[in-house]
Amino acid sequence: MIGQIAGLIAAVAFVALVGLLAVPLVKLGRVLDTTTQSIREITEHSVPILDESAVAVASANSQLVKVDTITTAASEVSQNVSALTGLYAATFGAPLVKVAAFSYGVRQAFATAAGRFGGTGKKD
Repeated sequence: MIGQIAGLIAAVAFVALVGLLAVPLVKLGRVLDTTTQSIREITEHSVPILDESAVAVASANSQLVKVDTITTAASEVSQNVSALTGLYAATFGAPLVKVAAFSYGVRQAFATAAGRFGGTGKKD
């Protein structure tokens, strides 16, 4: 009889222990359910955002291709202008320097000739 009472007390203690442990386990189950639901909602909201960002990146890439084309064309234009400037400098630069030197020499010659013949070329 004492063994039965001891067994009954042990069984009641075990039921109480299981009851006490069941409360945190139930709460943990609710937390896991809430976490699962939150992850599901985040996934549902993030997929459209990822799709929109992929479209935005694709659009930006196409615009960058256009900008690359424009910068390449601008680079070619600047190279052509530089070459043309060099050509003009080589073609007209040396003769202009010679013309300027010649005109300077002519002015000096006239000034010297005017000085010999009594005129200074200056007004008093």
